[in-house]
Amino acid sequence: MINLSKAAVEEIRRLQLRSHNLEARLRLGVKAGGCSELYYTIDFDEAINPGDRVYDCSGLSVIVDEQSFNSLNELTLDYSEDLMGGGFRFHNPKAVESCGCGNSFRVER
Repeated sequence: MINLSKAAVEEIRRLQLRSHNLEARLRLGVKAGGCSELYYTIDFDEAINPGDRVYDCSGLSVIVDEQSFNSLNELTLDYSEDLMGGGFRFHNPKAVESCGCGNSFRVER
């Protein structure tokens, strides 16, 4: 299960409108690298690949690839703005360590 905060939903919809592609789905994933072992990826995608999991989150489709699922299951994606600007924030109960950048993390193996 993937969760989106109300602020994240609003920002994703704003980005979809801005790109003029309301059909694009949000794709969340992880890649090897970063300060703590893995880092989050976030993008828009129209394709659903074999093995992808698709979630309906407040009317938005969210895709998670098969390799990223174990690291992202139960993730909550939030969006906030501060004096430095706005950005998505990842709240991951599976992360046992996170970098100060907020985008890199490590999970137990």
